[in-house]
Amino acid sequence: MSEETKQPTPDEEKETQAPEAAEQAPQQEPEKQEKAEKKEKKEKKKTYTLTQEQMEAAELAARQLEAAKDQYTRLAAEYDNYRKRTTKEKETIYQDAKLDTIKAFLAVYDNLERAMATEGGEDSPHKKGLEMIFNQYKKILEDLGVTEIEARGQTFDPNRHNAVMHIEDEQYGESEVVQVFQTGFMLGDKVLRYAFVQVAN
Repeated sequence: MSEETKQPTPDEEKETQAPEAAEQAPQQEPEKQEKAEKKEKKEKKKTYTLTQEQMEAAELAARQLEAAKDQYTRLAAEYDNYRKRTTKEKETIYQDAKLDTIKAFLAVYDNLERAMATEGGEDSPHKKGLEMIFNQYKKILEDLGVTEIEARGQTFDPNRHNAVMHIEDEQYGESEVVQVFQTGFMLGDKVLRYAFVQVAN
C-alpha cells in the first residue's frame, strides 16, 4: 500500500485531536470558574451586627420617616381638596356674575318686545329696523346660553311660571297657561326670571 493512500488509524486520530481539545479546555475552565464565583457571591448574604444604640437609632429613624410620609399624604390630600374647592368657587362666581348681568339686560328685551307689539305698517322702515335689533338681541342671549321659558299653552309649572291672574274658561284645560304677561328665561338649568302668566281653571 502506498503512503499517499494510507488511512490514519483511530489511535493516530486521537493524537491529532488531543492538542485541539487541550487548547479549548483551558478557555472553558476560566468561564466556568467566573460563573461559579458569581453564583457564590449571590448566595452569600451579608450580615451585620448592630449595637442596641444603633438599633434604637434605626427604629427612631423609621418612625420619623413614617410620620413624615403620613404628613406628606395629609398635605397632598388637603391641597387637592383646596384646589377642587377653589375651582368650584371660581365657576360659581363666574356663573353668578353672568346671571346677574344678563338679568339686568332683560328689561331691554321687554321694551323691544313691547315696541314690536305696537301697531304699525309692516313696510315701515322704523319697524323693520326695530325687528332687526330685536332679532340680534335674541341671538346674543341665545349665544350666552339663555333660553326662553315656554309658557303659553303649557301646563302651569310653579318652578318656571309665576301665576298673577286666574280665569275660569271651559275652552282651556286644567291649569293651562292662557296668556303671558312677561317672558321668562333660563340660563342652563337655572331660572333667570319666572314667566308672569295667566292660568285657566
